[in-house]
Amino acid sequence: MAHNHRHDADHTGHNHDDGHVHADHDHSGHDHGHGHAGHSHAGHNHLHGVTDQRRIGWAFIIIAVFMFVEVTGGVLSGSLALLADAGHMVSDAAALGFSWIAIHYGRRPASAQLSYGYKRLEILAAFVNGCALFVIAAWIVVEAIQRFASPVPVAGKTMLIVAFVGLAANIAAFLVLHGGNRENLNLRGAWLHVLGDMLGSVAAIVAAGVILLTGWTPIDPILSIFVAVIILKSAWGIVKSSAHILLEGTPEGMNLADIKADLEQNVPEVRDAHHIHAWSITGEQHLLTLHVHPTAGTVSRDVVTAVQRRLAQRFSIEHVTVQVEEDVCIDTHAHGAKGAGATDCH
Repeated sequence: MAHNHRHDADHTGHNHDDGHVHADHDHSGHDHGHGHAGHSHAGHNHLHGVTDQRRIGWAFIIIAVFMFVEVTGGVLSGSLALLADAGHMVSDAAALGFSWIAIHYGRRPASAQLSYGYKRLEILAAFVNGCALFVIAAWIVVEAIQRFASPVPVAGKTMLIVAFVGLAANIAAFLVLHGGNRENLNLRGAWLHVLGDMLGSVAAIVAAGVILLTGWTPIDPILSIFVAVIILKSAWGIVKSSAHILLEGTPEGMNLADIKADLEQNVPEVRDAHHIHAWSITGEQHLLTLHVHPTAGTVSRDVVTAVQRRLAQRFSIEHVTVQVEEDVCIDTHAHGAKGAGATDCH
């Protein structure tokens, strides 16, 4: 459901001594024209945020309740596979709680000190969750190696019962999270946590079955290492994606060269686009800044409006800052380097 929600402040062409013409807000002395042309999904994203928070809250309750059951079962049965899954669940409970808090505070309005608000808390939470998964996986591997050296008796029947109950709890949490917004990195991280738990429970069930049928206890640490590898794979994806956003990387799937070519080919008001920079506040909220040289006789305000409209329609970019330049690009001379996705200024 798209709502065209544009905030076009009055812009005027403002001549400076450096020969630039910039599109300015009528109340500002700055050289940028800001556009929020991409707010067409604002209401949709807010609805997603409320729903995602509820989903994470319910998943947290399910995981936290069963976490105590599995820790107890792992201790009583002596099963490393159960304890590994329980350790993962402890991480999950913390991750889900952190995610819920991040989404809750992320809805707070921006302030003078935090001009983009608290949305980045979601990304920080995802990064911390991913790092926590690395620690859990390392603990499982170390414990499994020790079990190979010093085997421990395992109560297969107790292990099997607890593992089946754990699988049921994980499936419930998984289904709660599955219908959420997968573009939200925080929710995706929580979803991957619970998916890892499901696989851990399946591994514990298989290990319990083998122990009951054959009495071969090494299957317990072997499958625990298998779970650790799955956890590491999930952790790497979360850490990589969240770190990319925290480092102001270009949003996934966005090509700055394509944006430059598209603007120059499809926006008549633009002669040249350069110094293009794009980054994300969250996995869903992207921002972009760029410099443009207008075609001869084009009014700066028209250039800004045309660029904003094209970027919103073609690339769904939420916030655009446009600097219109009539003459040379002063940034090239001031900094001696071109920005990301930039070409030489003309």
